[in-house]
Amino acid sequence: MVPIKVLIVDDSSFVRQVLSEILSRDPSINVVGAAPNPLVARDMIKALNPDVLTLDIEMPRMDGLQFLDKIMSLRPMPVVMISSLTQKGAETALRALEMGAVDYVAKPSVGLADGLAALAEEIVAKIKIAASARVRPLQGTKPAAPRTSSGASFSSSEKIIAVGASTGGVEALQQLLTAFPADAPAILVTQHMPAMFTESFAKRLDKSCLIGVCQATDGERVLPGHAYIAPGSHHLELARNGANYTCRLHEQALVSGHRPSVDVLFRSVAKAAGANAVGIILTGMGKDGASGLLEMRRAGASTIGQDEASCVVYGMPKAAADCGAVQTELPLDKIPSHALELCQSMSARGVRV
Repeated sequence: MVPIKVLIVDDSSFVRQVLSEILSRDPSINVVGAAPNPLVARDMIKALNPDVLTLDIEMPRMDGLQFLDKIMSLRPMPVVMISSLTQKGAETALRALEMGAVDYVAKPSVGLADGLAALAEEIVAKIKIAASARVRPLQGTKPAAPRTSSGASFSSSEKIIAVGASTGGVEALQQLLTAFPADAPAILVTQHMPAMFTESFAKRLDKSCLIGVCQATDGERVLPGHAYIAPGSHHLELARNGANYTCRLHEQALVSGHRPSVDVLFRSVAKAAGANAVGIILTGMGKDGASGLLEMRRAGASTIGQDEASCVVYGMPKAAADCGAVQTELPLDKIPSHALELCQSMSARGVRV
Protein backbone atom coordinates (compact mmCIF):
# COMPACT_ATOMS: atom_id res chain seq x y z
CA MET A 1 0.00 0.00 0.00
CA VAL A 2 1.39 3.40 -1.01
CA PRO A 3 1.69 5.73 2.01
CA ILE A 4 -0.45 8.87 2.19
CA LYS A 5 1.72 11.90 1.39
CA VAL A 6 1.02 14.73 3.85
CA LEU A 7 2.21 18.33 3.76
CA ILE A 8 1.95 20.28 7.05
CA VAL A 9 1.35 24.03 6.84
CA ASP A 10 1.69 25.92 10.14
CA ASP A 11 3.57 29.07 11.13
CA SER A 12 4.66 27.49 14.43
CA SER A 13 7.84 25.40 14.07
CA PHE A 14 6.88 23.63 17.30
CA VAL A 15 3.46 22.60 15.93
CA ARG A 16 5.04 21.48 12.66
CA GLN A 17 7.45 19.28 14.60
CA VAL A 18 4.80 17.77 16.87
CA LEU A 19 2.39 17.06 14.01
CA SER A 20 5.21 15.54 11.96
CA GLU A 21 6.17 13.23 14.83
CA ILE A 22 2.54 12.16 15.39
CA LEU A 23 1.87 11.42 11.74
CA SER A 24 5.22 9.75 11.07
CA ARG A 25 4.50 7.09 13.70
CA ASP A 26 1.85 5.62 11.39
CA PRO A 27 3.44 3.52 8.62
CA SER A 28 0.62 4.39 6.21
CA ILE A 29 1.48 8.11 6.35
CA ASN A 30 4.51 9.83 4.84
CA VAL A 31 5.10 13.45 5.90
CA VAL A 32 6.70 14.80 2.73
CA GLY A 33 7.24 18.33 4.02
CA ALA A 34 6.34 21.14 6.40
CA ALA A 35 5.81 24.77 5.37
CA PRO A 36 5.80 27.86 7.65
CA ASN A 37 3.31 29.79 5.49
CA PRO A 38 1.06 29.40 2.44
CA LEU A 39 3.54 31.03 0.05
CA VAL A 40 6.15 28.39 0.81
CA ALA A 41 3.44 25.72 0.79
CA ARG A 42 2.37 26.73 -2.71
CA ASP A 43 5.78 25.82 -4.11
CA MET A 44 5.99 22.65 -2.03
CA ILE A 45 2.61 21.48 -3.33
CA LYS A 46 3.88 21.82 -6.89
CA ALA A 47 7.10 19.98 -6.10
CA LEU A 48 5.85 17.25 -3.74
CA ASN A 49 2.26 16.63 -4.94
CA PRO A 50 0.88 15.72 -1.49
CA ASP A 51 -2.30 13.69 -1.04
CA VAL A 52 -3.48 15.65 2.03
CA LEU A 53 -2.72 19.10 3.43
CA THR A 54 -2.97 20.08 7.09
CA LEU A 55 -3.56 23.82 7.24
CA ASP A 56 -3.38 26.26 10.13
CA ILE A 57 -5.89 29.08 9.98
CA GLU A 58 -4.07 32.04 11.50
CA MET A 59 -0.78 32.61 9.68
CA PRO A 60 1.28 35.61 8.48
CA ARG A 61 1.40 36.82 4.86
CA MET A 62 -1.75 34.87 3.90
CA ASP A 63 -4.24 33.30 6.30
CA GLY A 64 -5.47 29.75 5.99
CA LEU A 65 -8.87 30.69 4.57
CA GLN A 66 -7.36 32.78 1.77
CA PHE A 67 -5.03 29.92 0.90
CA LEU A 68 -7.85 27.38 1.09
CA ASP A 69 -9.87 29.49 -1.33
CA LYS A 70 -6.99 29.45 -3.81
CA ILE A 71 -6.43 25.70 -3.38
CA MET A 72 -10.07 24.81 -3.94
CA SER A 73 -10.32 27.09 -6.96
CA LEU A 74 -7.07 26.12 -8.70
CA ARG A 75 -5.98 22.72 -7.40
CA PRO A 76 -8.63 21.01 -5.28
CA MET A 77 -7.15 18.58 -2.76
CA PRO A 78 -8.13 17.14 0.64
CA VAL A 79 -7.43 19.64 3.42
CA VAL A 80 -7.69 19.14 7.20
CA MET A 81 -7.83 22.49 9.01
CA ILE A 82 -6.13 23.19 12.33
CA SER A 83 -8.40 25.40 14.43
CA SER A 84 -8.09 26.76 17.94
CA LEU A 85 -10.90 25.61 20.22
CA THR A 86 -12.40 29.09 20.69
CA GLN A 87 -15.64 30.66 19.51
CA LYS A 88 -13.78 32.66 16.88
CA GLY A 89 -11.83 29.55 15.88
CA ALA A 90 -15.05 27.57 15.59
CA GLU A 91 -16.66 30.12 13.28
CA THR A 92 -13.57 30.24 11.08
CA ALA A 93 -13.37 26.44 10.93
CA LEU A 94 -17.03 26.30 9.85
CA ARG A 95 -16.27 28.74 7.06
CA ALA A 96 -13.39 26.50 5.98
CA LEU A 97 -15.65 23.45 5.93
CA GLU A 98 -18.20 25.34 3.82
CA MET A 99 -15.37 26.18 1.42
CA GLY A 100 -14.48 22.53 0.95
CA ALA A 101 -12.06 21.51 3.73
CA VAL A 102 -12.70 17.85 4.55
CA ASP A 103 -12.33 18.12 8.32
CA TYR A 104 -10.78 20.03 11.19
CA VAL A 105 -8.79 19.39 14.33
CA ALA A 106 -9.50 21.59 17.35
CA LYS A 107 -6.02 22.66 18.44
CA PRO A 108 -5.71 23.20 22.22
CA SER A 109 -4.91 26.76 23.26
CA VAL A 110 -2.80 25.69 26.27
CA GLY A 111 -0.59 22.66 26.85
CA LEU A 112 -0.04 22.36 23.11
CA ALA A 113 2.38 19.41 23.12
CA ASP A 114 0.31 17.26 25.49
CA GLY A 115 -2.92 18.44 23.86
CA LEU A 116 -1.84 17.44 20.36
CA ALA A 117 -0.43 14.15 21.65
CA ALA A 118 -3.82 13.36 23.20
CA LEU A 119 -5.40 14.06 19.83
CA ALA A 120 -2.96 11.83 17.93
CA GLU A 121 -5.48 9.09 17.16
CA GLU A 122 -8.06 11.63 15.95
CA ILE A 123 -5.51 13.46 13.79
CA VAL A 124 -4.30 10.26 12.12
CA ALA A 125 -7.86 9.05 11.54
CA LYS A 126 -8.89 12.35 9.94
CA ILE A 127 -5.85 12.33 7.65
CA LYS A 128 -6.77 8.82 6.46
CA ILE A 129 -10.40 9.81 5.89
CA ALA A 130 -9.31 12.92 4.01
CA ALA A 131 -7.06 10.88 1.74
CA SER A 132 -10.08 8.96 0.45
CA ALA A 133 -12.39 12.00 0.24
CA ARG A 134 -13.75 13.43 -2.98
CA VAL A 135 -12.99 17.12 -3.30
CA ARG A 136 -14.34 19.47 -5.94
CA PRO A 137 -13.45 22.95 -7.19
CA LEU A 138 -15.24 25.84 -5.53
CA GLN A 139 -18.33 26.77 -7.51
CA GLY A 140 -18.20 30.26 -8.92
CA THR A 141 -21.96 30.70 -9.01
CA LYS A 142 -24.48 30.48 -6.23
CA PRO A 143 -27.17 27.78 -6.37
CA ALA A 144 -30.58 28.77 -7.59
CA ALA A 145 -32.72 30.38 -4.91
CA PRO A 146 -35.25 28.01 -3.36
CA ARG A 147 -38.93 28.51 -3.88
CA THR A 148 -40.50 30.67 -1.18
CA SER A 149 -43.37 28.19 -1.12
CA SER A 150 -43.49 24.49 -1.88
CA GLY A 151 -46.94 24.75 -3.39
CA ALA A 152 -48.12 22.23 -0.82
CA SER A 153 -49.51 22.69 2.66
CA PHE A 154 -47.31 21.52 5.51
CA SER A 155 -48.96 23.68 8.15
CA SER A 156 -49.61 20.52 10.13
CA SER A 157 -46.75 19.58 12.44
CA GLU A 158 -47.18 15.88 11.63
CA LYS A 159 -44.63 15.66 8.80
CA ILE A 160 -41.00 15.33 9.88
CA ILE A 161 -37.74 15.24 7.93
CA ALA A 162 -34.77 13.77 9.83
CA VAL A 163 -31.22 14.25 8.52
CA GLY A 164 -27.91 12.74 9.59
CA ALA A 165 -24.40 13.66 8.39
CA SER A 166 -20.74 13.56 9.35
CA THR A 167 -17.57 14.23 7.31
CA GLY A 168 -18.48 16.61 4.49
CA GLY A 169 -21.78 17.36 6.17
CA VAL A 170 -21.26 21.08 6.79
CA GLU A 171 -21.08 21.81 3.08
CA ALA A 172 -23.80 19.26 2.27
CA LEU A 173 -26.24 20.62 4.87
CA GLN A 174 -25.68 24.15 3.61
CA GLN A 175 -26.71 23.01 0.14
CA LEU A 176 -29.58 20.86 1.40
CA LEU A 177 -31.23 23.26 3.84
CA THR A 178 -30.96 26.36 1.64
CA ALA A 179 -33.00 24.49 -0.97
CA PHE A 180 -36.06 24.08 1.28
CA PRO A 181 -38.88 26.64 0.98
CA ALA A 182 -40.11 28.64 3.95
CA ASP A 183 -43.14 26.38 4.42
CA ALA A 184 -41.19 23.11 4.46
CA PRO A 185 -41.99 20.46 7.09
CA ALA A 186 -40.02 20.51 10.34
CA ILE A 187 -36.46 19.21 9.97
CA LEU A 188 -34.28 17.66 12.68
CA VAL A 189 -30.53 17.40 12.00
CA THR A 190 -27.72 15.50 13.66
CA GLN A 191 -24.26 16.45 12.38
CA HIS A 192 -21.18 15.08 14.13
CA MET A 193 -19.64 18.27 15.54
CA PRO A 194 -18.10 19.55 18.80
CA ALA A 195 -20.27 21.49 21.23
CA MET A 196 -18.62 24.84 20.54
CA PHE A 197 -19.34 24.58 16.82
CA THR A 198 -23.04 23.74 16.64
CA GLU A 199 -24.52 27.05 17.78
CA SER A 200 -22.38 28.97 15.28
CA PHE A 201 -23.29 26.45 12.61
CA ALA A 202 -27.01 26.91 13.25
CA LYS A 203 -26.69 30.71 13.18
CA ARG A 204 -24.78 30.62 9.88
CA LEU A 205 -27.46 28.39 8.34
CA ASP A 206 -30.25 30.59 9.66
CA LYS A 207 -28.82 33.58 7.79
CA SER A 208 -28.75 31.75 4.47
CA CYS A 209 -31.97 29.66 4.64
CA LEU A 210 -35.62 30.55 4.06
CA ILE A 211 -36.56 28.20 6.90
CA GLY A 212 -35.61 29.17 10.45
CA VAL A 213 -32.57 27.27 11.74
CA CYS A 214 -31.57 27.01 15.40
CA GLN A 215 -29.68 24.83 17.81
CA ALA A 216 -32.25 22.57 19.43
CA THR A 217 -33.20 23.08 23.07
CA ASP A 218 -34.71 20.48 25.37
CA GLY A 219 -38.53 20.50 25.39
CA GLU A 220 -38.77 22.93 22.47
CA ARG A 221 -41.83 22.46 20.27
CA VAL A 222 -41.01 21.27 16.74
CA LEU A 223 -42.70 23.46 14.10
CA PRO A 224 -42.97 23.45 10.30
CA GLY A 225 -40.68 25.86 8.51
CA HIS A 226 -37.88 25.28 11.03
CA ALA A 227 -34.75 23.12 11.29
CA TYR A 228 -33.32 22.03 14.64
CA ILE A 229 -29.60 21.20 14.90
CA ALA A 230 -28.44 18.74 17.58
CA PRO A 231 -26.08 20.47 20.03
CA GLY A 232 -22.59 19.00 20.13
CA SER A 233 -22.18 16.51 23.02
CA HIS A 234 -25.98 15.99 23.29
CA HIS A 235 -28.17 13.39 21.63
CA LEU A 236 -31.23 14.83 19.88
CA GLU A 237 -34.50 12.89 19.87
CA LEU A 238 -37.99 13.60 18.56
CA ALA A 239 -40.65 13.14 21.23
CA ARG A 240 -44.45 13.27 21.32
CA ASN A 241 -46.23 15.64 23.68
CA GLY A 242 -49.93 15.14 23.05
CA ALA A 243 -50.64 16.29 19.51
CA ASN A 244 -47.28 18.04 19.21
CA TYR A 245 -43.68 17.05 18.59
CA THR A 246 -40.88 18.32 20.83
CA CYS A 247 -37.09 18.09 20.92
CA ARG A 248 -35.56 15.94 23.63
CA LEU A 249 -31.88 16.34 24.52
CA HIS A 250 -29.78 14.12 26.76
CA GLU A 251 -26.17 13.24 27.49
CA GLN A 252 -26.39 9.48 27.72
CA ALA A 253 -23.56 7.26 26.51
CA LEU A 254 -22.08 7.49 23.04
CA VAL A 255 -24.03 5.51 20.44
CA SER A 256 -22.28 4.16 17.35
CA GLY A 257 -19.23 5.99 18.69
CA HIS A 258 -20.89 9.41 18.71
CA ARG A 259 -22.81 11.95 20.74
CA PRO A 260 -24.84 13.34 19.08
CA SER A 261 -25.63 10.14 17.22
CA VAL A 262 -27.63 9.88 14.00
CA ASP A 263 -28.91 6.46 15.09
CA VAL A 264 -30.44 8.00 18.23
CA LEU A 265 -32.26 10.64 16.17
CA PHE A 266 -33.53 8.21 13.54
CA ARG A 267 -34.77 5.66 16.10
CA SER A 268 -36.70 8.33 17.96
CA VAL A 269 -38.28 9.55 14.72
CA ALA A 270 -39.28 5.99 13.83
CA LYS A 271 -41.04 5.71 17.19
CA ALA A 272 -42.65 9.16 17.34
CA ALA A 273 -43.51 9.85 13.69
CA GLY A 274 -43.60 6.47 11.97
CA ALA A 275 -44.89 6.76 8.40
CA ASN A 276 -45.11 10.55 8.73
CA ALA A 277 -41.36 10.90 8.36
CA VAL A 278 -38.64 11.09 5.74
CA GLY A 279 -35.14 10.02 6.75
CA ILE A 280 -32.09 11.36 4.88
CA ILE A 281 -28.55 10.08 5.39
CA LEU A 282 -25.75 12.21 3.97
CA THR A 283 -21.99 12.06 3.50
CA GLY A 284 -19.92 10.74 6.40
CA MET A 285 -17.46 8.14 7.59
CA GLY A 286 -18.57 5.03 9.44
CA LYS A 287 -21.96 3.45 10.07
CA ASP A 288 -23.80 5.84 12.37
CA GLY A 289 -27.38 6.20 11.18
CA ALA A 290 -27.60 2.98 9.19
CA SER A 291 -29.49 0.90 11.77
CA GLY A 292 -31.65 3.87 12.80
CA LEU A 293 -32.62 4.57 9.21
CA LEU A 294 -33.58 0.90 8.84
CA GLU A 295 -35.86 1.27 11.87
CA MET A 296 -37.45 4.30 10.22
CA ARG A 297 -38.07 2.34 7.03
CA ARG A 298 -39.58 -0.56 8.95
CA ALA A 299 -41.86 1.94 10.74
CA GLY A 300 -43.22 3.07 7.37
CA ALA A 301 -41.05 6.15 6.78
CA SER A 302 -39.56 7.02 3.40
CA THR A 303 -35.77 6.95 3.30
CA ILE A 304 -33.16 8.63 1.10
CA GLY A 305 -29.41 8.15 0.86
CA GLN A 306 -26.93 10.52 -0.76
CA ASP A 307 -25.29 8.87 -3.76
CA GLU A 308 -21.59 8.02 -3.89
CA ALA A 309 -20.72 10.54 -6.61
CA SER A 310 -21.92 13.55 -4.60
CA CYS A 311 -20.55 12.41 -1.20
CA VAL A 312 -17.27 13.67 0.21
CA VAL A 313 -17.06 10.33 2.04
CA TYR A 314 -19.41 7.54 0.98
CA GLY A 315 -19.43 5.73 4.32
CA MET A 316 -22.66 6.28 6.24
CA PRO A 317 -24.89 6.24 3.12
CA LYS A 318 -23.18 3.05 1.92
CA ALA A 319 -23.65 1.34 5.29
CA ALA A 320 -27.33 2.32 5.21
CA ALA A 321 -27.75 1.08 1.64
CA ASP A 322 -25.96 -2.19 2.40
CA CYS A 323 -28.32 -3.05 5.26
CA GLY A 324 -31.45 -2.26 3.22
CA ALA A 325 -32.30 1.02 4.95
CA VAL A 326 -32.24 3.21 1.83
CA GLN A 327 -35.25 3.25 -0.48
CA THR A 328 -33.91 5.85 -2.91
CA GLU A 329 -30.34 6.98 -3.56
CA LEU A 330 -29.97 10.45 -5.07
CA PRO A 331 -27.40 13.16 -5.81
CA LEU A 332 -27.39 15.81 -3.10
CA ASP A 333 -29.05 18.47 -5.28
CA LYS A 334 -32.03 16.19 -5.99
CA ILE A 335 -32.76 15.29 -2.37
CA PRO A 336 -34.72 18.37 -1.17
CA SER A 337 -37.34 18.27 -3.95
CA HIS A 338 -37.78 14.52 -3.57
CA ALA A 339 -38.20 14.83 0.20
CA LEU A 340 -40.90 17.47 -0.31
CA GLU A 341 -42.68 15.25 -2.86
CA LEU A 342 -42.67 12.40 -0.35
CA CYS A 343 -44.12 14.65 2.36
CA GLN A 344 -46.77 15.90 -0.04
CA SER A 345 -47.74 12.32 -0.90
CA MET A 346 -48.19 11.65 2.84
CA SER A 347 -50.64 14.55 3.00
CA ALA A 348 -52.50 13.20 -0.01
CA ARG A 349 -52.76 9.77 1.60
CA GLY A 350 -53.84 11.31 4.91
CA VAL A 351 -51.11 9.52 6.85
CA ARG A 352 -51.51 9.69 10.64
CA VAL A 353 -49.54 8.26 13.53
